[in-house]
Amino acid sequence: MDTFVQQVVNGLQIGFVYALIALGYTMVYGIVRLINFAHGDVFMVGAFIGLYAIERCRLPLFAVFLLAVAGAALLAIVIEKIAYRPLRDSPRIASLITAIGVSLFLEYFTALRQVFGPNYYSFPRPFAVSSREVCGVELTNLQTIIFLTTLGCLALLYYVVHRTRMGRAMRAVSHDHVTAGLMGVNVNLVISFTFGLGAALAGVGGVLYGIAYPQVNTFMGVMPGLKAFTAAVLGGIGSIPGAVLGALIMGQSETLTAAYLSSTYRDGIAFVILIAVLLLRPTGILGVPRTEKV
Repeated sequence: MDTFVQQVVNGLQIGFVYALIALGYTMVYGIVRLINFAHGDVFMVGAFIGLYAIERCRLPLFAVFLLAVAGAALLAIVIEKIAYRPLRDSPRIASLITAIGVSLFLEYFTALRQVFGPNYYSFPRPFAVSSREVCGVELTNLQTIIFLTTLGCLALLYYVVHRTRMGRAMRAVSHDHVTAGLMGVNVNLVISFTFGLGAALAGVGGVLYGIAYPQVNTFMGVMPGLKAFTAAVLGGIGSIPGAVLGALIMGQSETLTAAYLSSTYRDGIAFVILIAVLLLRPTGILGVPRTEKV
């Protein structure tokens, strides 16, 4: 039983990281109905910013998070303004293809030796990992940091979305961007803010991922990005609580599969879950069907 509980704790560790990435997918989709496939690569850039901030600048962990958040948010805002905004009124397939193109560009551009380089790099941990036994389960200080940081980010996100003027504007644009614009909401600003907010969370996730699994490269965002997207679909794309729930389910399924079946299946289980959700409940666990006016 203790082994099972230990695996559950390990699943929470990766699940919380997936949640930080999945929130970006679900918020962007909720605002502009776009699957931003470049989001996983923004997560990768956040991890590399954290790498350089720790290794070369010797910054404290809090400053590392701030730098990764700022860099990832700025990148996402630039991508939205240059690549997505001109296609906002085009068919959705155009934006989807553009998102895939931006993702490939980021992966191969950052792989240039003049940027990040094509190799794998060891991610330095800014603190020594230690553990203590809690109710028969080993809990490390790294896991504690991941849990507390993610919960803090979720609390801040809830405050922004439900207690601020920008959050009200986000909800209005998500419901009907045309009417929101007629009511005086700056739709372009809200969309850019949403891209930046989702990327900021991904930047935090990139640093936490690098510390937890201390090896990074320019293609590291592909698989976590796909799993986070699957988590968003599982929970209900467009639903913030659904993205968190789906990410936790993904983390548990991946960890328990590796522990009790085989580690070779841990990536495949994500796509099995995605297929099952699309077949059985396309709207996801907490998602609701959307009606399209014609």
